[in-house]
Amino acid sequence: MKTSKIKKDAIEYIIPHWADYKSLIKEPKIFVKGEGVYLYDIEGKKYFDTFSSLVTSILGHGNKEIADAIYAQVRELEFFPNIGDTFTLPLVQLANKLAGIAPGELKVSFFVNSGSEANETAIKLARQYFWEKGQKSKYKIMARRYSYHGTTLGGVSATGLPYFRTPFEPLMPGYIFAPSANCLRCEFGLEPKNCKLMCAKTLENLVGWEGPETVAALIMDPIPGSNTGYPVPPDGYLERIRKFCTKNDILLIFDEIQTGIAKTGKWFACEHWNVVPDILTIGKAITAAYLPLGVTMTTPEIYSAFRKSGSEFRSGSTFGGHAASCVAALKTLEIIERDNLIEYAGKIGAHIKKRLGEMYKKYPIVGNYRGMGTLWAMELLKDRKTRTPFDPKLKVGNRIRDFCWERGMILRNNADILVIAPSIIITREQADEILGLIEEGIKMIMKESM
Repeated sequence: MKTSKIKKDAIEYIIPHWADYKSLIKEPKIFVKGEGVYLYDIEGKKYFDTFSSLVTSILGHGNKEIADAIYAQVRELEFFPNIGDTFTLPLVQLANKLAGIAPGELKVSFFVNSGSEANETAIKLARQYFWEKGQKSKYKIMARRYSYHGTTLGGVSATGLPYFRTPFEPLMPGYIFAPSANCLRCEFGLEPKNCKLMCAKTLENLVGWEGPETVAALIMDPIPGSNTGYPVPPDGYLERIRKFCTKNDILLIFDEIQTGIAKTGKWFACEHWNVVPDILTIGKAITAAYLPLGVTMTTPEIYSAFRKSGSEFRSGSTFGGHAASCVAALKTLEIIERDNLIEYAGKIGAHIKKRLGEMYKKYPIVGNYRGMGTLWAMELLKDRKTRTPFDPKLKVGNRIRDFCWERGMILRNNADILVIAPSIIITREQADEILGLIEEGIKMIMKESM
């Protein structure tokens, strides 16, 4: 087929995920090959993948070890469902491996196909858990404003970003929302040094108003994702939330779909604060993007509520825990451990942080930078002191994104938040290449807009 025909078919026959029709009509991009941190389109142009294919391909593209492991498994047994009393060997092996690397008492896994399904499962698990315990009034799910928890109806209902919610309203009942913990955009207009964790206190008061006897779980991302630019929580916040949930018999769900699997310099972001949830969700990078997989983990104590006839967990997925996906995950985890990539992600993160700090000092429109490991974001502001944003009509972030794309670098942005989330195999020189091109884009904006 001619390239023009392929592009035409892409536009006519596919509904893109999170479509951008202005860019799509201008020129759809068809990728055909991946190699390390680079992608190649159908016309042979090379692109630097600085967002690791939506924070999934943490070991880069074209990893022969993972591809060979998948091929060997498919030749042996491509699939059998994990339903009732049936398992495959890779599924059992992966469950055992996850029990060894997950924090605390998180030892039991339920396997699905994506992060969205993992969060949906976590919500269902929490509700049925209290139902089985005879506490049927304990069904409400608390979430936080400006967090994202997936595309299923349950996940959207727990998502606190209006863009993702409003077209589907009315959403599922029984969801309540607490303030975010984004210090740059504090909903109370306070500074961390004197806020006394007002965001946590308000969450506690909200539970008191609703009645803790009605709240089953709190779902939250310990570090919110790229939509809000990885705002790291204030000191003491996660510890206080953990203590509060324990005291009020509320299951704490950590959504680590984006932040899990080595990217922050730990297996899971929550380990930086030594805070362990009751339920942990994993997705995206667990197979290094080679096949779809999601996991919902919990403790043996919680699982015990379902381990009797008539009380089994009432959920399932045809392809959840697909044998080939489990093999891809096992090989991914093996490579991460063998090559000391968790430690390496922390080291490369320190280098990125240093470079971002230098740019912050050099360019007044760099209003803020935050993150850890290989997950970082830079927010551009018209006035850093007053935190005044640029006029949205200027599309500052989009212009820098397009500037980078035109020069062969894929850059993710959310309005004027620039996201840097490369593979954990990235070299220091490649990190400097990313930041160098972003710096050129910043200079271009300052020249044209100021």
